[in-house]
Amino acid sequence: MSDWPQVLREHAATELTARRLTSQLRACEASALAFCRLLEQWNRGDASPSTPGARQAALRHAADRVETAVAGLEGPLGQYLLELQPERTEGRSWYLGPGAGELMEWKPVLDRAGVRVCPNRVASVYLELAVLVRALEGLADAARLDASPDRSSLWAGLFDLRDTLLGTVDDLRALAA
Repeated sequence: MSDWPQVLREHAATELTARRLTSQLRACEASALAFCRLLEQWNRGDASPSTPGARQAALRHAADRVETAVAGLEGPLGQYLLELQPERTEGRSWYLGPGAGELMEWKPVLDRAGVRVCPNRVASVYLELAVLVRALEGLADAARLDASPDRSSLWAGLFDLRDTLLGTVDDLRALAA
């Protein structure tokens, strides 16, 4: 069974480049899932941790973890994109933008949880992290179906993903502060 790391290895100039990128993308994926699941848990009414202060700390920790993973992605992804050098520039991104289910007003959820942060920053970060998770799932599905993107499309998708993720760093830092 093939997965998204296999797609990256198949197109990588070196095994080391693919391994570094895979490792950092896995860290981004894990931290993104933890961040999103924390918010989704609060949205369902599960006020865990049990106090507003602990919930505030949990959100800060989750944001800090994502920010660290995303900051560490810049080097390996930049190197991979440089080495990938598509043969044509007409490639299209292989993942979709945010879905309707990811567009959510987080202010009532945050208020109910007793967490005092900018709900617009939370909405923006949640949206971008959900796109990351869905993009990796989509790439894995494409690999399993032997419908992996070509070099140009892989480059375009990873380039878009990089811009999206690096654009969240300021919001993540603000949430982690």
